[in-house]
Amino acid sequence: MAITLNSGFKMPILGLGVWRMDGKDIRNLLINAIKIGYRHFDCAGPHKEKVVGLGHSYDDSIVFLKSVITWHWMEIYGVAAFKNVKTDYQNEVEVGETLAEAFQTGLVKREDLFITTKANHGHVIEACKASLKKLQLDYLDLFLIHFPIATKHTGLSSMPCVGTTGSALDEDGVLDIDTTISLETTWHAMEELASMGLVRSIGISNYDIFLTRDCLAYSKVKPAVNQIETHPYFQRDSLVKFCQKHGICVTAHTPLGGSVSNTEWFGSVSCLDDPALKGLAEKYKKTVPQVVLRWGIQRNTVVIPKTSKLERLEENFRVLDFELAKEDMDLIGSLDRKHRTNQPAKFWGIDLYA
Repeated sequence: MAITLNSGFKMPILGLGVWRMDGKDIRNLLINAIKIGYRHFDCAGPHKEKVVGLGHSYDDSIVFLKSVITWHWMEIYGVAAFKNVKTDYQNEVEVGETLAEAFQTGLVKREDLFITTKANHGHVIEACKASLKKLQLDYLDLFLIHFPIATKHTGLSSMPCVGTTGSALDEDGVLDIDTTISLETTWHAMEELASMGLVRSIGISNYDIFLTRDCLAYSKVKPAVNQIETHPYFQRDSLVKFCQKHGICVTAHTPLGGSVSNTEWFGSVSCLDDPALKGLAEKYKKTVPQVVLRWGIQRNTVVIPKTSKLERLEENFRVLDFELAKEDMDLIGSLDRKHRTNQPAKFWGIDLYA
């Protein structure tokens, strides 16, 4: 089951997010996912950051920026203080090695996979080339602007990482935003990537209606995708419908609401515990995550749940063999709490949605 993008290419409506996965677990996870039937994998590029907190700095910490906040790609102990950061989740190299093995052994063909990765707003051409090298690919199926802000850029580092910064935060503990690079400039660089044949489709991530509207106005090549947080407790129906009206596919990067991780880090409420959803799971003889993913699919959004557990990997894939009735879609539609579970202000010292 796939959605045809405005670029003409087909994107599987169900994928696997590989962010926040330890590199050592990637091989078995991806090989099993391919065997189960997954053909869509959502990646993101690494960034080197200096995390500052409680008077300490950690220049050698690797922070894997994804979506709106660094916590997706860090293991943090004492999270509120930004201390004891563990180097983790710089996994594009491991993903590339596993994909190369899958191609060489005949497990799957490159043309049968849909590979997405991302770069932060700014130096996207060099970021794309670096990701292609790590992923051992000649082209990407989809390349996204990760988040519509840029932090200070110091070029390629010895790691090597692209778009690295001396520090994600300034001396006051606030995200150090580069105000010299416009979103329009970055988008035209994305268009250049498409013309170079390095990417088949280009898109945006975490853009609201206003930013999406502006991108449509200044773009020569329209964004094919807007990847956002959306789930039953944060449905964002206006944004979803606006994108779809203008031919932009919506991908849900947090289709299950972040589940345990977001509850632990932000105190957010998980939709997976909702009594109405539990009742629907019993009705359809499915799990609550399966019902939620199916709801996302029936909204014509692409869903990319993340899991590192084989049983969940299989469970999440078994959502194409049933359909929610209209009254049940409407019931889930009534559950919206406008409850964002991604809260970057907790780590970046600034409310980007203010």
